[in-house]
Amino acid sequence: MPTLDVREIPPVDRHTKIHEEFESMEPGETLTIVNDHEPKPLFYEMAAEVPAFDEDAYEVSQESPGEFVAEFPKHEE
Repeated sequence: MPTLDVREIPPVDRHTKIHEEFESMEPGETLTIVNDHEPKPLFYEMAAEVPAFDEDAYEVSQESPGEFVAEFPKHEE
């Protein structure tokens, strides 16, 4: 399962990179994102714009200050 640490990506480019990575995944896979904040705006964006995003299985946890780990699963076909 792919993991993407977006803390090193300029904020303006993060969502584009995440969408590209998500699109390249197979159904049933989960994209793990490591971010410096809780990715609520990304969650809402994915829920509204990406039919393959399984929002019911989305999970996020704060591992430490400045480190949030979120799992964005892709629906199985």
